[in-house]
Amino acid sequence: MEIAENAALVVVDVQRGFEDTGFWGPRNNPGADGNIAALIDVWQSSGRPVVFVRHDSVRADSPLRAGSAGNGFKPYVEERRGKGAGPELLVTKTVNSAFLGEPDLGAWLTSAEIGQLVLAGIQTNMCVETTARMGGNLGYDVVVAYDATYTFDLVGPFGWRLGADEVGRASAVSLHGGGFARVVTTEEVVAGVRG
Repeated sequence: MEIAENAALVVVDVQRGFEDTGFWGPRNNPGADGNIAALIDVWQSSGRPVVFVRHDSVRADSPLRAGSAGNGFKPYVEERRGKGAGPELLVTKTVNSAFLGEPDLGAWLTSAEIGQLVLAGIQTNMCVETTARMGGNLGYDVVVAYDATYTFDLVGPFGWRLGADEVGRASAVSLHGGGFARVVTTEEVVAGVRG
């Protein structure tokens, strides 16, 4: 897999509030945090740009609400911020897509002539998927490192309930099969960076 010299790693919502299993329920991809950390490390050491995205929830009951302890990045992400050899951006948002946050992600990518995005983070089927779909629609070459994402069990219409593994797989199939993004493994991405 080819990863561009200026491909941006977009780290979506890796926040402390997602550790609240009482709120979110069971998750999948237990190795995701290690894979996210590995991607940040390889991006920073190669001088590629990293975008850190934070969800500032406006819901009063959300563990991610602005101003709460859960709103902060997980420690392994916070420790890595500002440590890379390449450019870095912090985007904050109140909706699912990083393209609808502040500052304007699309404008930043355009000004840096970045055409390829690699996505990792939380939740696979929510903010990662929405950002990937918008990125694909906007003409970016979008890659999702599936095992560097995770999600939770979910209840939908008609009482339908899916486990986190099923939700994650459905998201991956929609993104990859629908042509919005290439869904791959962290190992494939890292190999692409190292050439």
